[in-house]
Amino acid sequence: MNEQQIEQDLIIKLQDLKYIYRPDIHDRATLERNFREKFQELNRVRLTDNEFERLLEQIMTPDVFTAARTLRERNSFERDDGTPLFYTLVNIRDWCKNAFEVVNQLRMNTNNSYHRYDVLLLINGVPVVQIELKNLPISPRRAMQQIVDYKNDPGNGYSRTLLCFLQLFIVSNRSDTWYFANNSERHFSFHADERFLPLYQFADADSKKITHLDSFAEQFLAKCTLAEMISRYMVLVASEQKLLMMRPYQIYAVKAIVECIHQNAGNGYIWHTTGSGKTLTSFKASTLLKDNPDIEKCLFVVDRKDLDRQTREEFNRFQEGSVEENTNTAALVRRLLSTDYADKVIVTTIQKLGLALDETNRNKYKERLAPLRKKRIVFIFDECHRSQFGENHRAIVEFFPNAQLFGFTGTPIFEQNATYQQIDGQQASYKTTADIFQRQLHAYTITHAIEDRNVLRFHVDYYKPEGKQALLPGQPLAKKAIVVAILEKHAAATAGRRFNAILATNSINDAITYYELFKQHQAEKQAADDTFQPLNVACVFSPPAEGNSDVLQIQEDLPQERADNTVEPDTKKAALKAIIADYNARYGTNHSVNEFDLYYQDVQKRIKDQQYPMQDVPRAQRIDLVIVVDMLLTGFDSKYLNTLYVDKQLKYHGLIQAFSRTNRVLNDTKPDGNILDFRQQEDAVNDAIALFSGEHIDRAKKIWLVEPAPVVIDQLNAAVRKLDLFMQSQGLSYAPEAVPNLKGDAARSVFIERFKDIQRLKTQLDQYTDLTEENTASIEQIIPHEQLQSFRGVYLDIAQRLKAKQDKASANDEVQQLDFEFVLFASAIIDYDYIMKLIARYTEDRPGKQTMDRDKLIGLISADAKFLDQREDIAAYINTLQPGQALSEREIRSGYETFKAEQNARQLAALADKHGITSAALHAFVEGILQRMIFDGEQLGDLLAPLGLGWKARTQKELALMDDLIPLLKKRAAGREISGLGAYEQ
Repeated sequence: MNEQQIEQDLIIKLQDLKYIYRPDIHDRATLERNFREKFQELNRVRLTDNEFERLLEQIMTPDVFTAARTLRERNSFERDDGTPLFYTLVNIRDWCKNAFEVVNQLRMNTNNSYHRYDVLLLINGVPVVQIELKNLPISPRRAMQQIVDYKNDPGNGYSRTLLCFLQLFIVSNRSDTWYFANNSERHFSFHADERFLPLYQFADADSKKITHLDSFAEQFLAKCTLAEMISRYMVLVASEQKLLMMRPYQIYAVKAIVECIHQNAGNGYIWHTTGSGKTLTSFKASTLLKDNPDIEKCLFVVDRKDLDRQTREEFNRFQEGSVEENTNTAALVRRLLSTDYADKVIVTTIQKLGLALDETNRNKYKERLAPLRKKRIVFIFDECHRSQFGENHRAIVEFFPNAQLFGFTGTPIFEQNATYQQIDGQQASYKTTADIFQRQLHAYTITHAIEDRNVLRFHVDYYKPEGKQALLPGQPLAKKAIVVAILEKHAAATAGRRFNAILATNSINDAITYYELFKQHQAEKQAADDTFQPLNVACVFSPPAEGNSDVLQIQEDLPQERADNTVEPDTKKAALKAIIADYNARYGTNHSVNEFDLYYQDVQKRIKDQQYPMQDVPRAQRIDLVIVVDMLLTGFDSKYLNTLYVDKQLKYHGLIQAFSRTNRVLNDTKPDGNILDFRQQEDAVNDAIALFSGEHIDRAKKIWLVEPAPVVIDQLNAAVRKLDLFMQSQGLSYAPEAVPNLKGDAARSVFIERFKDIQRLKTQLDQYTDLTEENTASIEQIIPHEQLQSFRGVYLDIAQRLKAKQDKASANDEVQQLDFEFVLFASAIIDYDYIMKLIARYTEDRPGKQTMDRDKLIGLISADAKFLDQREDIAAYINTLQPGQALSEREIRSGYETFKAEQNARQLAALADKHGITSAALHAFVEGILQRMIFDGEQLGDLLAPLGLGWKARTQKELALMDDLIPLLKKRAAGREISGLGAYEQ
């Protein structure tokens, strides 16, 4: 079907859903006329023409967040006679009672933009949804990028028109449908090298995808459903001025809780896997309950001080000031007794709640809370299976007989995992989640999340030392052997230290021993090899409590650390002091054991600050590896953590929680979460998958675990063969040097897709820690390293050229659909500093030590996406250098900057000569732009004024000059955006 047929079918479907089709709305004037009629009818008012113009001027804004608030709130406007008009744009009390209309092929003319929009959905005359239709298989990210580019066009129709109220974008080729939230530019940009916008497919309550456009329209675009999605299930994140769309499973969970409360139908629990956004779900549930007059209080209960802080910050991120800090139990009791609306939702810890209900407490909190006994109070428990919950459960139920209890958990307690080895040598037992919460209200398991790409699969390597007999399950290896193995495998596991890792140990003593071993072994390696780059190793475990209430609270969920600290506490405290002293020396901090929580927060922040590329945080300020016992293995999230080294007995929910630290989605450089297990715990992994997958074990393992290396090597071989056959079909040999001879953009597009598949598989294999020598040899045989690098260089050449064509109307469909994924072609190891060091080493030409000749050096730079804009300059500079004329790294840097300045001056002089203007004037014009990063059209006019041209000739001269100048300006800007330049890029 072509796009027109898809569009007509969709309009018919929407008419079946009782939308009113408005073919008469086809431009800005008719859109505004319709909005005026709807506005006047809703607000029972007649506006003068002047008032309507002023109203439009007041409500239309390029700031999407401000527009979204205006759409949802009651607003005021001053009429011509000075009286106020209080109005809403839509019926915000009952969104279903608005007028729902569909418009197609609307042309929105602004000063310099003539965009046409496929289908728009209007609520009360306000455009809230844009649907873009394709007749080709679409890459969702590419479709998203097109809309982002569309929105960023100069003079686009989204900013100073009624389209500023758009809430959602939907993209469909009829069989495949995706949607995402609108946002202002800083939250609505397509980062080809790092992150992508949240992108959704709709699903039913059982997580079955609804992707066909007809089914999607029925399930998502039905009038009341769409109204509910926009009014209730989009979250306006005030602190970030950002719109968030809740995922389908989050919506179903909230609905289940609200319905259970509405019917007063007892307790229930939500099984949503770790990493699925439980905080947002619980926030939305609690805010909806805030408006329920039957509910006295809603308490969101966590079980540790750092989670209390984290959750409170998250809640306040979603809605500023929605939750106050409870500094102590007295503050909690005061807020429980408060009738202030602001105190209706409270985030607290299970420990404070337990103290409030403790009869023996001398402050007699329980007596003071007596007025609340018979009230309807809702408790929502985060990670509801944690250790202290059982003891407090009875106290809560006895004191609040009308309370309803809801639990969130990523890893429920079933019969199989109710008994659990919690501390070395000790058994602990839990009640099952169903015992406490009666019934499961909604499930979204890790299996669902992996299939949805909301979390990653796992690559589990059960480490076997070479030349030794197989270890028994649980049998520990010598710690020094583990340290050696980690140092050997860390670069591969973390993609050249692009990511970081956790080492989970069995006890505090083990953690201390490991810390010392890493320190000692890395010092020895550095002494033997001056090129060795040691890992930045941190270590974190809680100190002996010594009556400190903060530490006691942290240790509530750290059973191993709590037990360990009862034996020789002074020794452990001294070791922690030494570890923190090393940390202070390395990072220039001033932490102490006495304020342990600040140290712990700093460690977490550095793990999260691993973000690549590295301009913002130098490598010396990062953490490569953190050694832990219990800490960070639950509730800690970082997209930049991808590896868990395990020298600790793990089982069931403890195992899943620990593994799940590694599998947050980032981009294609992070294909899976890496687990390197030194305890041979394959049976425990299989048991955990069987218990928590919600699937048959064989199918679950295929979903959870990545394919073993030989399978991926076969896939790599097939991908290489596919590229080989394609090159043959074009009458060319399979070789990097043959690729530039491909004829036409269609053929080049096929090469881009074929080689990208090869690079993606190679990236995956590069992070496998269990490659054998035979595996490595097979990979090298399939695609030798130097051939791969040459292909990468050719890929980047072609990708750069095709990327420039994508924005032009003349680009064919194949080019329009390409998603280049440059992030796959940017090494974490090779950065600007690294290249300068290599060039300095190249000039030394040390006999017997020269590993990098001129061609290899240029090839290395050409194959890395980070140097796309600089690689010609660097290659030209290298060609001016002579091996044997040794230069220091400082001289290389200085020489390169001088070389670039001279080259820029030559290019500008040539341009000035070509266009008949003085070199000095053009140089001043360009430097002024780069200094301010703003392009000023008036200054361009001043530059050309001495030529004395008429307006028509001057316009042609401006365009011709800008055609030559734009590539040079973009190159000099090095990826930064020059404001105003876009107007000349069409």
